[in-house]
Amino acid sequence: MSFGDVVLGRSGPAGPDLDAIFGLVPAAAALAAATGFVPSGLGSVCFRTVDGGVFGAFAQVQRELRRLVATEPDATAEYTTDAYGCGWVLARHPPGELERVVGDLHTVDAAFEAGGFGPYLLCSLTGFARPDGRRLALVHTYASGTFYPFAPAAGGGRDDGLEDRARDAVGAELPFERDRGRWFPLWDAPAI
Repeated sequence: MSFGDVVLGRSGPAGPDLDAIFGLVPAAAALAAATGFVPSGLGSVCFRTVDGGVFGAFAQVQRELRRLVATEPDATAEYTTDAYGCGWVLARHPPGELERVVGDLHTVDAAFEAGGFGPYLLCSLTGFARPDGRRLALVHTYASGTFYPFAPAAGGGRDDGLEDRARDAVGAELPFERDRGRWFPLWDAPAI
């Protein structure tokens, strides 16, 4: 926020709605009924990585996340960096454990926010699968506070029809991104 914003009474940008992710739990039943996709037990959070003087505080947030997630039975948390330099935290639970996945994603989000790194959060993905091996992710973007589906097609590209069916199935349960041009593909993201 600038000095002018303070003088004119304008507030800064709103922070991300960290609780929006809990809407995935009721939405999963609608998704399963419409498409046959069920929770895969995978979820991930993408964030801009930090360098410079705040790296020590950022590393402390990462250590705290490992400790929190490691206390759950059958849970793991993995950290990776993608080709674009973004960091990822992957939470892994047994298939069908959506409540635990959502809880872990919220824990990651809250730890970033509490550590002063909320603006570094980019998106989270929650994975869904069918018995035939097909994969689908519901992506939550922190900047807009909305969700969208991402469905890689078996032969490459995206399965636009499946993404439309997923949107139709859960659009009443979740705040959905209306502009399809903002449904960015996340090809190699953890949790898909």
